[in-house]
Amino acid sequence: MSIGTPGYARPVAATGSDGHEPRGDRLATYRAKRHFERTPEPQGGRAPTALGHRFVVQRHRARRLDYDLRRVDEGAIHVDLDGEKLGGLFVLVRRGEPTDRKEQWLLLHKNDDHAVAGWDPERHEHSVKSGRTNDEVASDPDYEWHSDVPAVNAATPIGPGAWDAPTETELDALAAIDRQGTWTFAGRELRLTNLDKRLSPGRDDEPAITKREVIAYHAAIAPFMLPYLVGRPVNLNRRPDGTTSTGFWHKEYPVHAPDWLTRWRNHDADPGETQYYSVLDHPAALAWAANYGGALEIHPWTSTGARPDEPTWALIDLDPGTRTSWDELLVLARLHRTALQHLDVQAMPKVTGKRGIQVWIPIASGYTFANTRAWVETLSSAIGNTVPDLVSWQWEKDRREGLARLDYTQNARNKTLVVPFGMRAATGFPVSVPITWAELDDPDLRADRWTIRTVLDRLADHGDPLRPLIGLQQRLPEL
Repeated sequence: MSIGTPGYARPVAATGSDGHEPRGDRLATYRAKRHFERTPEPQGGRAPTALGHRFVVQRHRARRLDYDLRRVDEGAIHVDLDGEKLGGLFVLVRRGEPTDRKEQWLLLHKNDDHAVAGWDPERHEHSVKSGRTNDEVASDPDYEWHSDVPAVNAATPIGPGAWDAPTETELDALAAIDRQGTWTFAGRELRLTNLDKRLSPGRDDEPAITKREVIAYHAAIAPFMLPYLVGRPVNLNRRPDGTTSTGFWHKEYPVHAPDWLTRWRNHDADPGETQYYSVLDHPAALAWAANYGGALEIHPWTSTGARPDEPTWALIDLDPGTRTSWDELLVLARLHRTALQHLDVQAMPKVTGKRGIQVWIPIASGYTFANTRAWVETLSSAIGNTVPDLVSWQWEKDRREGLARLDYTQNARNKTLVVPFGMRAATGFPVSVPITWAELDDPDLRADRWTIRTVLDRLADHGDPLRPLIGLQQRLPEL
């Protein structure tokens, strides 16, 4: 992960061992030292223009923190830099001998009017391009880098707003396929099967929902769901025979997955544990999951594959008991609303699509699951103690006497909750939907109010209130 510091350079002098500028491919040495099949760095595809003389100081983490000014001439180079952070006369000096195995270069600032005593690059860690630090970019990337294509095409947008809804042509092509066939969607080819298979009865005397409709929903919801999935391993709840069948969890990346489907290796996995997880980071990946063996629910990790031990969300799961009424659950949700507003913590609730309500709290980089678990436990314990007749702290459901549980234990590695706008394996395929705090007072609100047939209208009218909180670098206050 790197953050560039761009600017412009005016050459003052450049000397090589023979007094001339080196010829040939100036990136050959750089490429020879890289393994592009393993590291997501652009290879470079075209020579720089003669004018402009742009330079970039790249702050990145390899084996250690490095600052790279990517330029290879032997000898010394004198340049006058006019950048956001670097300005004035600089000299690049090569250390050591020409026969040294590893080149070492120093970038020295001449003692001119721009020089500042004690200047430390670590005090200027925010990128002048994005305004963010390495950690912030890692937790909420804007681009996915592909090392196997020319530099001009190496960056694929993946941030919010990066994906288009399916076109009418694509949806018509899906509708025209018989029971099975190949569908080209978002630039990928998908082999679809059993498209007319009924996966759920309809609600309120509506027609049954087929696999074709489930795939179409995932294609349509992709622009809204993908911001919560990019870079994250997922656990899939599969029900090949639909909502009336018994489900099971699937974590392992399928051996027959298409070669374009992203996977993440869990280097910390013990023998017998899941080694590779699927990462659904493209509209076609969502359509693939919908077609794949009845994967009816998608549950992403609350951390990313880049930093699996650092959550990006702290989660509050209001889990109703058998005796918990909807009004009682709303009491618990409103108490959390009051507490979080008092603490000036930004968060949003989300109905689960079944009976519960969750609260998603964006957090800054650097927190551990132990941090978020302890913080949520302290907050929920204080709230639960104000209404002890509504809450049980027992782990086992059969010991809760039908009371609700304020579940802070979801704040752990590989503990997952259903993705926003993800459907649930219940009649009519209800959807887990982010709502505003004010909607907790809506008399028509229910945890399973929206289905895959109605949630797109909801989005058209109200949008996604949780989306602005994605990637928010929020520190949790002391409790």
